[in-house]
Formats: sequence, C-alpha cells, structure tokens
Amino acid sequence: MRAVVQRVRRTALSVDGALVSEIPFGLAVYLGVKVGDTESDSDYIAKKVSLLRVFSDEQGKMNLSVKDAGGEIMLISQFTLYGDCTHGNRPSFITAERPERADALYERTAEAIRGYGIHVKTGVFGADMKIEQFNDGPVTIIIDSRP
Repeated sequence: MRAVVQRVRRTALSVDGALVSEIPFGLAVYLGVKVGDTESDSDYIAKKVSLLRVFSDEQGKMNLSVKDAGGEIMLISQFTLYGDCTHGNRPSFITAERPERADALYERTAEAIRGYGIHVKTGVFGADMKIEQFNDGPVTIIIDSRP
C-alpha cells in the first residue's frame, strides 16, 4: 500500500460539479492499494499517517501530528500511484489491486485512522474526482507499507 501525504491549508473534493467533502486544514492523503495488500498494510498506513509529525510546534519545528495540530484528513483513493512507466510511455496498472478489494482496504484505512481520534473525510471510490488543494509548505511525504 502506498500513501502520498501532503500538508494542506484546504482541500475540497467534487464529483460531477458537486462538493462531496472538504477539510479546512490538515493532510491530503492519496492512497494506492497494490495486489496482495492486506489488512496489516492498511493498519500500518493508518498508524503512520495518524502519527506523522509534519506540523510545526511553538519553536517552528515539525513536531506535531495532524491530531495534535487540530487538523483533519482527506483520504483519496488513487490507483494511479501504482502506475508503472518503465516500459514505454503509457503507464501499466497491473500491480494495482482490483477495485472491489481496493475499496474494502481503502474504507478500512479510513476507519483505522478514525480510530486514532482524527476526523477523516473521503472521496468517492472509482469516481472522476476533482480536487482543489492549497498545499502548505509544500510538505509531501511518501509512505509505503512494504519497502
């Protein structure tokens, strides 16, 4: 499982021109599920994202988690994180998990993050989502459940 985590001031997600979810500040987390990922991968990503210290403390050091900073998480499914461009210019998504299994692990990850006491908003799995994002920093971290 792979997560691209970005610290944001605001993120809004729309489908078919209608606002689906929005966070005022926190983390935008793009989540890709790979063939063979399990519940333990989901739990690993949820824990890492929840405890990731990328918000500034009183001394200006990145020392606070999203919960410590009072932020929220926008969790967005993104199978393209497993796009392989090593052969040619058109990405292959053969290593991305099938939608049914990926959706279940995506939902599990959202619930696991909520278990850390963090407010989580989600996108619409498999939809053509439009995302407005105001990055903060920018700060972007990539987390893989398996090195």
